[in-house]
Amino acid sequence: MRVLKIAAMFCIALVLAACSDPKPVLRTDLPKATGLVLYKAERRMLLLQGNTVLKEYDFKLGFAPIGHKQFEGDGKTPEGQYFIDRKNPNSQFHLSVGISYPNAADRRAAGTRSPGGDIFIHGTPRSYRFFFKDWTWGCVAVSNREIEEIYAMVDIGTPIWIYP
Repeated sequence: MRVLKIAAMFCIALVLAACSDPKPVLRTDLPKATGLVLYKAERRMLLLQGNTVLKEYDFKLGFAPIGHKQFEGDGKTPEGQYFIDRKNPNSQFHLSVGISYPNAADRRAAGTRSPGGDIFIHGTPRSYRFFFKDWTWGCVAVSNREIEEIYAMVDIGTPIWIYP
């Protein structure tokens, strides 16, 4: 009976540990990127320093990944040139860096509808979430370990090019 209690407590501890989201590791040992390039169709992100690729990442997109974001709630990720405009160390998605969508052209294209906003590169709310197919509302999702690197390597003002 005692062995069963110990085994049950061990299992409960494992389940609780698996459900917790560890605090992000804010790294300072990585080089700074001078640009990001995303290829939506290939789900590939390149962090560049000049013309040199520093890091490459796979990512997930919004639930409707084809095409340029047109309005709030369409599940699309914007396409075009933007820049990193904010960083959130307290994101519900582990860490996040904001993309400057919408710009003036995006607002005009949306017409009377809201173009949306709050487009980020972010981690995941739970570790298993990254394995699902495209699941965001228009953001770019990477693993939590990867967003820790990206967060450290990009500064506010870093340009980002997002291609179809």
